[in-house]
This record gives sequence, C-alpha cells and structure tokens, in this order.
Amino acid sequence: MLLRAISTLLLVTVAVCPVFAQEANRLVVLTHDSFAMTEEVLAAFEADSGVSVEILRSGDAGQMVNQAILSKNNPLGDLLYGVDNTFLSRALAAEIFAPYASPALEFVREGFIPDDSYRVTPIDFGDVCLNYDIAYFEENELDLPGSLSDLTKEDYRGLLVAENPATSSPGLAFLLATIAEFGADGDYNYLDYWQDLAENDLLVVDGWTDAYYGEFMVTGRESGSRPMVVSYASSPPAEVYYSEDPAAGAITGAIVGDNMCFRQVEYVGILAGAANEGAARQFVDFMLSPAFQEELPLNMFVFPVREDIMLPPVFAEHALIPENPALVEPADIEANREDWIQAWMEVMLR
Repeated sequence: MLLRAISTLLLVTVAVCPVFAQEANRLVVLTHDSFAMTEEVLAAFEADSGVSVEILRSGDAGQMVNQAILSKNNPLGDLLYGVDNTFLSRALAAEIFAPYASPALEFVREGFIPDDSYRVTPIDFGDVCLNYDIAYFEENELDLPGSLSDLTKEDYRGLLVAENPATSSPGLAFLLATIAEFGADGDYNYLDYWQDLAENDLLVVDGWTDAYYGEFMVTGRESGSRPMVVSYASSPPAEVYYSEDPAAGAITGAIVGDNMCFRQVEYVGILAGAANEGAARQFVDFMLSPAFQEELPLNMFVFPVREDIMLPPVFAEHALIPENPALVEPADIEANREDWIQAWMEVMLR
C-alpha cells in the first residue's frame, strides 16, 4: 500500500521460489507483494545472525493469508509478514501462528499489541484518510470537511473519488470507517450514508491507482477532476519525497479528524511448524529493531510501531497521525466483512 510501487526499483528483490525443506541457516519470509527493504539492512541482519533470508511474495494481504491457511500443515515459510487487522481474525482462527513475545515489544506504542497470546507482533501502521488538493480548497475558499457527515453537504458535491471496497484495500478501510461512524443497523446506517454520498455525486473506481493517479486533481496532474480522494495519511509526504522540487512543499494534505480515518496495522507471525523457528524469532526481533523500523517510512510509506523512532524530515513535516481513528474490532470485521461489502454493492452498484 501507500505508493510502494514507485519505490520498488530502488529496493531489494529476492528470489521467491517456495522452500519446503531448509538448511538450519535459511529463513523463508512469506509476505505480500508490497514488501520492501534495502539491501544494506537485510545484509546486516544476515551478517549478524548467520541466517540467509528468502522472501516469498504471495500477492496481496488476502491472498497471502489464504495461502498460509491452505498450507498450514506444510507451511511455505517460517514466518508471515503483512497480515493486517482486516484479515487478522481469519489467520488467528485458523491457528497458523506459533506464539512468540519479542523482548522488543516494550518499545511498541500503546494499544498496538492485539492480545496477550503473542501469536502476532505489530510492525507498522498506516491510516486511510481523505486527501485533498490544497490549491483547490484555497482558490475556492472552501473549508475542509470536519466530519464524514459533511461530505454529504452541497459544498462537496462532485468533489470526492473513493475506491470499491470489494476490489481495493483502502476502499475497504474507508468502508469500515463509515461503519464505525454510522453503524450497520439503525434508522440511519452506513448504507444510508453511502446512498447520500452517491446522491452528492460521489465517484467510485476499482482501485487506489485509478483513484489517485486517474481521478484525483492535484497541481501538475491534468487527468483528474476530483479534489478529494480516499488515500493515506502518508500520501502527502510521498508526494513531496518524489517531487521534482521537494523544496516547493506539499501540494496535497490529509484530513485526520476524529473517526474520519481507519487505521491499518500490519503484523508478523511465526508460522506453526516452521522449519527454522529460531531464525524466525531473530527476524521478528529484527523487524522491531531501530534499523528496520527507521526504514519503514521511506520504503513502504507506513509508520513504525516503535514510539522511539525519529521520523525522516519529510514525514515529520508533512505526515499527520490521527489522534482518534475509527475503530472496528478484527473479529467483527471477519464475521461481517463479506456481508457488509455485498450490502454496499447492492446499494452502490445496482
């Protein structure tokens, strides 16, 4: 997620052949396609640990979790990184993880450890929020929406593009934010809200790339016509970081009002039956180390879970962390995800 694709060419690529039998000094990390880390930091871990690391990329987070569940009796790797809170309950219910409490958990931000079973360890987080074209709002003297409800007002007619939650991770995250805010039942629920958005000329597209690079209107991008988009709180610093003129400053901003963003947390877990559990524990500790955590913002455009990590200047200046993101319990997501999406499709795509 989060503009990772444009940084991939600068980052390590590792052979991804499945490994079923391993030498004692080999570690296989099952992860999603967006995983990225630099060669130098990986090489340092390998030199310090004496472990050779192979990265097994397995599609998006949902595909990765499904593969891990289907292969639980003959695991494809030693540990799995990248399961987030929208799929966590599915992985835990399938009992694919072996518990491990890293000593580095003492540095993790409060509230990020899901329970005391330590079957998974939080590594990073990112918030799905509304992004906006700064110039558009200034030139039109338009106030930013202060709540999700504001988006149904006439002032914001035809301004927002969002992603389909059935085909997009940020689209699902934004759907969950609306469920947290309006509920799934009652006289006015999330479906009523989405219908009001539709009547206010909301545009829905399949994925983040279509929304952000196709429909989002920002300075220097002529194809888009919408000055608001569902994206990430870390998209504005990414815009600056990859700009031809970073000194010019931010051209986009993130709206991080109470209950307007949904927080995605990514976890790592040691796979039950791993061929090299000892090395897997070392890698979990490594992912919580300053060396790895400091890499996260500019490699995968997510925030480190360690609270003692200094953010790079472009993040410190241009990224915002919501104080009160919308919350939906992972178990509720797992129990209702498909029904919520299906009901949304019946209202929005009929």
